[in-house]
Amino acid sequence: MSAIKRFFQKKKLDVKFKKAGGGHRLDEASQSHSQQPAASGALYESSKQPPTEAQLMAREAAMARIQQPRPGTANSIKARAKREIEEEQKRSQLANTQQALSSREVALDAAPVAMAIGPVQYKCDLISDRLLPKEEMEQCIHEYLLSQLAEEPEMASALMIHTLNKHKDKTKTCIDILCKYLDNLISNPGDDKFLKIRIGNKAFQERVDGIVGAEEFLQSTGFSRKVLPFQDKEEIFLVIDSERAKDADRLASLKEILHAAEPIKPELDRALRVFSPSSNISHFPQLPNEFYKITPEEMKREQQIRTEAVEKLGMLRTKAMRERDEQRELRRYRFTLIRLRFPDGIILQGIFRATEKLSALFQFVRENLENDWMPFFLHTSTAHKLTNEEDTLAQLGLVPAVVINFSWDPSVLAEVQAQQGLSMMPPALCKNALAKLESL
Repeated sequence: MSAIKRFFQKKKLDVKFKKAGGGHRLDEASQSHSQQPAASGALYESSKQPPTEAQLMAREAAMARIQQPRPGTANSIKARAKREIEEEQKRSQLANTQQALSSREVALDAAPVAMAIGPVQYKCDLISDRLLPKEEMEQCIHEYLLSQLAEEPEMASALMIHTLNKHKDKTKTCIDILCKYLDNLISNPGDDKFLKIRIGNKAFQERVDGIVGAEEFLQSTGFSRKVLPFQDKEEIFLVIDSERAKDADRLASLKEILHAAEPIKPELDRALRVFSPSSNISHFPQLPNEFYKITPEEMKREQQIRTEAVEKLGMLRTKAMRERDEQRELRRYRFTLIRLRFPDGIILQGIFRATEKLSALFQFVRENLENDWMPFFLHTSTAHKLTNEEDTLAQLGLVPAVVINFSWDPSVLAEVQAQQGLSMMPPALCKNALAKLESL
C-alpha cells in the first residue's frame, strides 16, 4: 500500500510543478511578482472595507434621532431607538453583501449572458489539467499508463489491469491467477516447475491472456518470453530467472501492489457556474442530446403514443403502475443539470450523472461554501427536504434539470449570528466560487 501512495504522491507533485510554470533565479528581481494583485482575495477584501460615507451619514443620523428628545415614555423612546439601530445595521450588512457580490471590475449588468450548456466533459487531475469527452480522456489515461511502464513497470502494469479492462469479473479472475503464480514462487523456492508459464495453456489463454496489462505485470515480475521444447515441438513460455524467483520479499510486495491498485477513472467535470440573483432560474437552456439515453424527440414521441393509448382504452392506472412508469422514464436520463438557490439569491450550477447519489450533491455544495462546517438543508421547489443521501438523483426525480433551494440549519445559524453580532449572514459561497459570478 505504501508503494501505491508513493507513486500517486510523486505523480501529483509532478502535476503541481507543471502547473506552477517556469522557475526563476533567486537573485532575479521580484518586482513582477510583487506587482501582481491578489485577485483571488479581492472579493472578500471588499466586504472588509471601512463603511462608506453614505453608511456613516446614515449611522450618525440614527444616533442624532436617538439623542433628540421625543414625546412619549422612556420605554417607547428606547424601543424606537433600538429599532432604528437595527434597521441601520441591516442596511449596512445588505450594502456590504451587495458590494461583495459586485466587486469584480466588470459591472454585474455587463457580465456575459449565460450561454447554452456545452458538451459533457471529463477530467483526470493525475495526468492532465485538460477537459475532454469521456472517450478521449480514457484514451489519455491509456497512453499515460503506457508511458509509465519504463519508469514504474510494476505499478503501471497493475494500474493497467485495474483501469483498462471493462469486465470486473474477468479482471478479478486474472488477478487471482497472477497472485497464484506469485504464491507458487514464494512457497516453492527452487522448484523449476513454477519458473515458467506456457502461454498456450488453456487456463492462461482464458483467464490471463485477454486482460490488458497482465503480461506487462508478469514481465515486471521478471518473466520474459522464450521458445522452449514442449511435447515434440516448440512453444512460447514466460520464464523467470531462478535468482529473481527467490526474492520472496519483492514477490510479496508485487502481490500487495496488485491487490491495492485501484482504477484511474475519468471524473465528470461539474461545469461549475455561479449566477447573480435572477427570475430566470427556472428557464433552462436546451440540454445536449448526451443528457438522454434516447433523443428528446424519440422520448416525446413515445410519451405521446402512451398517452394516446391510455386515453383510448380508458385504462385505470394504480399507484404502483404510475410509479413503474415514472421509474422507467427516469432511467432514460444520463445526466442532470442542477441549480442551487441560496438565501441571498445567488445560484450555483453543476452537472451530475443521473445515477450519482444525493451525497455527491451535498459534497458539491459543501466544497463551495465559505463556512463548510455549518450544517445545511436542501429542498426541492415543492419544499420537500432531501435527506436520504443514498438515493440516486434519478430516484429522487432530480432530472434532467431542476432547481434546489439551500438553507442553513436555523438553530446553528442563530447561534453564529449571535456570536458574531450579525443580523444577516454574509454570502454563503466561498470567494473562489463568487469570483465566477455572471448574469443569467
